[in-house]
Amino acid sequence: MRISELSATSGVPVATIKYYLRERLLPEGERTSPTQASYGASHVQRLGVIRALVDAGVGIAGVRKVIGVLEEPPENPYDLLGAANAAVTPVVDGDLDLTAATALLERMGGSPVDCFPDQLRAVAQALATLDRAGFTVPPSVMDSYVTYLAAIGEAELAATPETSMDDAVRYVVLGTALVEPLILALRRVGEQIAASRRFSAEG
Repeated sequence: MRISELSATSGVPVATIKYYLRERLLPEGERTSPTQASYGASHVQRLGVIRALVDAGVGIAGVRKVIGVLEEPPENPYDLLGAANAAVTPVVDGDLDLTAATALLERMGGSPVDCFPDQLRAVAQALATLDRAGFTVPPSVMDSYVTYLAAIGEAELAATPETSMDDAVRYVVLGTALVEPLILALRRVGEQIAASRRFSAEG
């Protein structure tokens, strides 16, 4: 299909497709003449991945990292998971005290050697942000975070496709980038449901 047909099929404007081509996020089509190229189903799929990531708030630099993982996936599943998460985990700069973050990892049944440094630093930064704001997560609530997020991690890992490395990469990368907004939205819904039950019972 020509670029105009690719645009119509994918719903991505031609100008945006050309931008992705220039940024090498989208592979070149098969040249049919010096000024024209033909595109296929793989281009439609790649555009779907790019747009999903952009819509989820992943910047172009992050998208480029994800595309790199998709094009050259690590052979080791552990490295695959780490690379996928690293692609969408912001780099945390500056010195951070990792003590509290490490303690949380241990409560989840792990240790710093079980995750990539940027992930541990992201936890530490989040905790530091809470501390600066003077906000303390109640112990019972933190217990729930630790218990249920560890369970979510186990469930997601167990559901990783084993049909092919490409399927596994797509699942891990997109699951990391796109499911987190769903988890956040469901958390807020859960709070509203709990509030409704509590205050209805009190009324």
